[in-house]
Amino acid sequence: MTLSSIGWSDRFARQMIQFPGCIPARVSQSHRDHYLVWTEAGEQAASPAGKLREKGQLWPTTGDWVALREGGAIEAVLDRATVLERKQPGRTSREQILAVNLDVLLVVTGLDHDFNPRRLERYLILAQEGGIRPVLVLNKADLHDNPAAVVREARSLASGIPVFAMSATEGWGMEDLHELIGAGETAALAGSSGTGKSTIVNRLTGQAAQATQPVREHDSRGRHTTTHRELFLLDHGWLLMDLPGIRELQLLGGVESVEEVFADIRSVAERCRFRDCQHDAEPGCMVRQEIDPARLAAWRKLRREADHAQRQVDLGAALIEKQRWKAIHKAMRKFPRQG
Repeated sequence: MTLSSIGWSDRFARQMIQFPGCIPARVSQSHRDHYLVWTEAGEQAASPAGKLREKGQLWPTTGDWVALREGGAIEAVLDRATVLERKQPGRTSREQILAVNLDVLLVVTGLDHDFNPRRLERYLILAQEGGIRPVLVLNKADLHDNPAAVVREARSLASGIPVFAMSATEGWGMEDLHELIGAGETAALAGSSGTGKSTIVNRLTGQAAQATQPVREHDSRGRHTTTHRELFLLDHGWLLMDLPGIRELQLLGGVESVEEVFADIRSVAERCRFRDCQHDAEPGCMVRQEIDPARLAAWRKLRREADHAQRQVDLGAALIEKQRWKAIHKAMRKFPRQG
């Protein structure tokens, strides 16, 4: 095992200069305070050093690069190259990290009954916001009468993004993945429960690395067979991470990413009669004439959601800044300048 084979880059090498006496390691599994990490010497157990428990320190997760002391203590988490995150479910505006240091996000949907364009659009926005290359994987194509038609529909959602159909249970279409992901790159499988992600992992690793369960017949939903994140180093030279099934995808912001994913709307809008056309009831609106109403409605909804999320983030940042200055002024009153 070499560092480059597990995703090492100059970005991380520059950061390691700050930690003399430590070696670089990548987290392959995380279980609360206990970790398995990969180093050039192989796999070993690790645990966070006390310093990591201080406020403001990054807490390690699967996929992270860390500075490792002798004995297996994690001294620090290196700054991440990419982050896949969503807003935590509920009324909070806090983020929830789904995966880190990814190069590719394999968005898996099942062609039994799981295909949902609106959910796929959300995944594409999250990938765009995190700086990660998305790929749409239409699994269970053996259960669909016309998978080629669904491929065409999926491509209309994401211009220029790779889309292909496959069947993990039957074992065909798998080789296409290896052509999309380079040696040393890290890809994650993401999607709802029951889309066959664990079966894909088992096919790619050549072993029963992940448990699988049958889906419910009436809606093709599955249980969460993947309960933790784990990295697998594949024979083809790239790394694979399976994520637990995700039911809710709320945005943290990312208005610009919404526009990138809906680039077809932006392109058609250039031909609208009015420059400031809102694509609502204006005469001569080309967007309403040419864009599918369901996709246009999704664009409006995601724009509103992204705008609201960004406002919440900005309000939170303003509150933190206000509290910081309040603390400074309080300290100044307590310790006035000596004239």
